[in-house]
Amino acid sequence: MVAKLSFHLVAAAYAVCLVASVNGDHCLIISEVNADNPKLDTTEFVELYHTGGRRSPLDGYTLVFYNGNGNVAYKVLDLKTHTTDDRGFFLVGSVDMQPKPAILLPPNTVQNGPDAIALYRTSAARYVEKMNATAVGLVDAIVYMTRRSGGAEVLAEMLTPGEPAFVEDEGVHEGDESIERCLVSGESWGFQVALPSPGQRNRCTPPGPDADAIRISELRLGEGQTDGFVELSESQAAGPFVLLVLDGRTDTVSESVDVHLSRGELISIAIDKKKMKGDESWAVALYSGRASDFLVGSSLSQTQPLDAFVFAGSGDQPTAYLTETLIPGRQAYQLSTRLSGGVLYLSRCGVASWTRDPGVFWEAPQTLGQPNQCPWPKICPHTTLVPGGTDVPPHLPPWSRGDFLISEVNSDNPGAAEDGEFIELWHPSGRRVTLDFVWLLLFSGHNLKPYREISLAGHFTTAQGYFLVGSDRLVPAPSVRLPPNTIQNGPDAVALYRSPKGPPSAQQRGIPTQGLLDAVVYRLRGSDKEAQELSDALTPGQLPLLEDPEVQLGDEALSRCNNLLPADLSAFVVAPPTPLRENSCPRPPPPPEGVVISEVGGARWTNHSQQRGFVELLGPPLTSLQGLVLTVFEEQRAGTTMALPLTGMTSHNGFYVIGNVTGADQLFPRGATIPSNGAVVLCSDTVTVCRAGTTLTNSTLRDTLVFSDDLKLLVKLSATRGQQVMPVLRSVDDGPLSLSRCSCCDARSPSSWTSSSPTPHLPNICPSPAFSSDIDLCLAPLSGDWQEHPWNCTGLVQGHSEVDVAVYLEERCHCGISALYLQVANISCVAGWLRVQGNIQALSDHQKGLILQTSPTQGKTCSGPSTDPRVSTESALGLQIGLVLGVLVLIGLVAALLTYLYKKRRPLDYYSMELNEHGEGLSEL
Repeated sequence: MVAKLSFHLVAAAYAVCLVASVNGDHCLIISEVNADNPKLDTTEFVELYHTGGRRSPLDGYTLVFYNGNGNVAYKVLDLKTHTTDDRGFFLVGSVDMQPKPAILLPPNTVQNGPDAIALYRTSAARYVEKMNATAVGLVDAIVYMTRRSGGAEVLAEMLTPGEPAFVEDEGVHEGDESIERCLVSGESWGFQVALPSPGQRNRCTPPGPDADAIRISELRLGEGQTDGFVELSESQAAGPFVLLVLDGRTDTVSESVDVHLSRGELISIAIDKKKMKGDESWAVALYSGRASDFLVGSSLSQTQPLDAFVFAGSGDQPTAYLTETLIPGRQAYQLSTRLSGGVLYLSRCGVASWTRDPGVFWEAPQTLGQPNQCPWPKICPHTTLVPGGTDVPPHLPPWSRGDFLISEVNSDNPGAAEDGEFIELWHPSGRRVTLDFVWLLLFSGHNLKPYREISLAGHFTTAQGYFLVGSDRLVPAPSVRLPPNTIQNGPDAVALYRSPKGPPSAQQRGIPTQGLLDAVVYRLRGSDKEAQELSDALTPGQLPLLEDPEVQLGDEALSRCNNLLPADLSAFVVAPPTPLRENSCPRPPPPPEGVVISEVGGARWTNHSQQRGFVELLGPPLTSLQGLVLTVFEEQRAGTTMALPLTGMTSHNGFYVIGNVTGADQLFPRGATIPSNGAVVLCSDTVTVCRAGTTLTNSTLRDTLVFSDDLKLLVKLSATRGQQVMPVLRSVDDGPLSLSRCSCCDARSPSSWTSSSPTPHLPNICPSPAFSSDIDLCLAPLSGDWQEHPWNCTGLVQGHSEVDVAVYLEERCHCGISALYLQVANISCVAGWLRVQGNIQALSDHQKGLILQTSPTQGKTCSGPSTDPRVSTESALGLQIGLVLGVLVLIGLVAALLTYLYKKRRPLDYYSMELNEHGEGLSEL
């Protein structure tokens, strides 16, 4: 179907796409992966491609296959001595596939996901099977998973930081399918599911539009005697539609023609060559409506087009107003004088799902009425790291699970130019992250409708996570440029959305809230009421912000300083503008002294219906807590799960409760709570430092409660084993549980804590004499020092003997006994034995009963040492034998002594002895 329309275009080369090949910046990439075949996996393959499109040696490259379960290598292939084919392709695959791969693999070798395949420079490191995933020497990588598997986050963070793992949808094609790499737009690459094409150029068919969508598909830019044309895609939409030609210098309509659809056919609209000169800038835009709605000579409409293509002539540039209205955030297609007088055919080849982007058009053969024939681009993926690689990037911190935030808004500049306006976005990971499916909407407070709706798809943040939208004269240059005086001064709003299905305004009537990531509502003096409806929808229950020009000399902005909570206007203060840099936040007042953690309740410590997560602080009455940050860590996690700046003040009783309990002074952020195992820290540094948790010092750690055995967490918080306090369920009788401070105010001592029933806003339940019981026992050596010198326990008594005794008792009772329970007991050293006499306290009759049931010496006196049951029976037998032998020796000594004394008292009669001897001699004669 052909319609006449006056239009004149100039032929040129697409300079952006040719930059890499002109400079010779070719590279080796992973171009296609087939990891899962129907039934038996006998046609798996990995296809590499050299973007030079020629035979290239692969010496110095290694291909590594990673298992997402454990993130270790399960297959390593050294590619030395191999080369690509004459077209730049190289195949690794199953023995049964065609064409035959250069490196053969047994069936079912390539795992289905969550897994990864990475290409490395061999000289950078040694790559072996069972090694952990690494980014050292990384050249290219793909991380993939299925909708059923998931779980590839760690590999994605390591190998493709800022980009999620690719999800292979098995339902896209009947039969076999593969993951192919394609150019998305400009120099941005991506992956999509397609029919396998091993050893061949990837098909990279742009995604088919929805049945009710219509797009610009192909253009012919001609000069001289050649007419141009615009080809529109097939569409089932009923219309009406209108195609406009706009003058890039005057922002006015040059031609307007109604588009009459023919179902199931491409629509081609011819262009009259007389309408434009080759050195001028023009635009083509497709709208809903009729030609009568867009009269020739009328100004550019604020209505958002369905699709648009803007190009710059060799001697002219379109106005910023035209560019940002028709293709917000994109660059005009640059025409060249090199092909002046010729013809240039441009086809939609980029696989981007969005419209209004000249970057998706490439120079390609004319295919009027037929599918586009797109060439293989000869540029390197923007995500590819340079050969030699980088150090291993750290894992994204836990809060990176959050999404983009509005970091700074400057809607009003001094003077009339208004050419320094900007909106700064930031990703909490502080890393380079894609903005695909993210939309920025600028709302007017007068009609409650967006006056700008900007798709950020195809863009990335900086390496620090920043992204800038602003006036085209702003320094540093924004990624999305706006004409001066675009951002309204108020009462207005800026809202950030994640909307994979298209413009948020088209998904929901009124002010859209579905997919809302963050919002800032601001006003002028005296315009509070006009901004109320915007506030109710985007930031309910909060007053709009005022960018007060009297706060700063010169320019100022609304800067996020107080927290990282979305749609929380209390996070913003008026501060000097800092585009693409850390916000210049005012120095907070010094944090208060004497505030400690008083009680902590874990949300999942028991199954009781009243179990809640909360933290209770205790300090001087009516003390402001500004400058303190409550930070929560969870074991096995790299960073914090919560970093909450405290905003209120303590009560008349000195209490301040944060959490999900009735009467809390401050609530936890949505979805946050106290984990089962972790730590609660009261921090006095900035939110960023407290959240990171990597540079905390004793001066910034105001108080710490660790309830975890995780060694890494203990080291991070400058704690050691034995300084943690674990909640003990048996301490309470079938009720909720908390950890309560019962000794003030040694901030880091575990002996200050016990398990008890929660009492937020009330004094803690602590061991009491009312539930005490008698104790009298003697203990053998318990600790290491004492065991080495068992007959000298004096030093132990002078130190912390109650801790050793409490540990001994708790090992038998498992009812929450700590050193607090032995405060009134008398501990002494008797002949090398540790003697404990007096009372042991308890929380309740329930706990007292547990202590009575398990105390090993309850009711006995300590007349002689009673050994610890841990002393071996062999030692007891040896002691008994030694005692028997000692008694026998003693008896022998006594007998000898008595004999000696007896003889000494009765001397012998030597005279009689001599007579007897003589008498005996005479008788013999």
